[in-house]
Amino acid sequence: MTRLNIGMVGYKFMGKAHSNGYRALPMFFPDRKKPDMKVICGRNTEAVAAAATQFGWEEHTSDWKELVSRDDIDLIDINAPSNAHKEIAIAAAGAGKHLYCEKPLALSLKDSRDMLEAAEKAGVKHMVGFNYRFAPAVLLAKKLIDDGRLGDIHHFRAWFLQDWLVDPDFPLAWRLQKEIAGSGAHGDLGAHLIDMAHFLIGDIADVIGMSETFIKERPLPEETAGLSATSGQAAKTGPVTVDDATLFMARFTNCALGSFEATRFATGHRSTNSFEINGSKGSVIFDFERMNELQVYFTDDKDDVQGFRRVLATDPAHAYSGAWWPAGHPIGYEHTFTHAFVEFMDALQEDRQPVPNFNDGVKCQQVLEAVELSVKERKWITVSSL
Repeated sequence: MTRLNIGMVGYKFMGKAHSNGYRALPMFFPDRKKPDMKVICGRNTEAVAAAATQFGWEEHTSDWKELVSRDDIDLIDINAPSNAHKEIAIAAAGAGKHLYCEKPLALSLKDSRDMLEAAEKAGVKHMVGFNYRFAPAVLLAKKLIDDGRLGDIHHFRAWFLQDWLVDPDFPLAWRLQKEIAGSGAHGDLGAHLIDMAHFLIGDIADVIGMSETFIKERPLPEETAGLSATSGQAAKTGPVTVDDATLFMARFTNCALGSFEATRFATGHRSTNSFEINGSKGSVIFDFERMNELQVYFTDDKDDVQGFRRVLATDPAHAYSGAWWPAGHPIGYEHTFTHAFVEFMDALQEDRQPVPNFNDGVKCQQVLEAVELSVKERKWITVSSL
């Protein structure tokens, strides 16, 4: 099979990001399977029809159950709100469809385990949308760690800072409702940090955390879309049922120490997604706002040139970079999705599970819930106990 027919459920922020990722793949990675953007699905018939035209999908529908049952669909891409993930994924797996699902995988650890079990039982390929893994500079950090060039890892610290909820008049969007989103900054932003830690450092053994919801009531929305919303009647408000900010400390199974911060109240930070890793032989610093760069330090540099150096991960020596532009020409956020889809296509070709997959989604959900339990019980929680 040289082509892959895709049905996608979701058409807003992530729907646009995924569509763009699929469209770029055959132009820049022509030796992979070609994704055919067959059907896009959403509840609002008029809006999804407009998205189909704008994003380049052949057809549109408002019935995901009909979509997953179609014989001409090979893969179901799920980027609808988190409360829809489980039902769609399990039905699609039962219909023999491969799965790509945005993070967090589900509303709960139990639901995520149910999704993994369904995918494994069906024998389909499954992948979870931790796209930040696929920035070439992040993959360079991974290579330095795996090659032992940073030595024994002592510290991992990570932070994902946004400020789009500081205004108390920002409406009660779906991301602020636990029954739809599962959690707030913790599950949306913190999930990326947790997966990055798993990818680069290893499993997390124990956690202790704290969280806060700074604004408890917000105006009810008239319309929501991704990270934006418009207010309805200002007099009507509803409760915010998720965290605005969550911080936690962690001990990894290899004894490294970690600190994590996810917030939507860091004034002046639009989307600061960063980590620093310190090892016995060196350190690295990554900031997604400068995603093509990795700050690298080695202890064995001569004294007169000691210090962090800027490595630009845009030439063919770095993962995926050779497929894009001449050396020194930067790539952006959207390219991480194309790289993730390259991994999926390679996994299909090689008959293996892509990485990260639903196993990684479950591991992330396990840490998310361990932190939530820690916040509730105000004590350290062993992740493996969940």
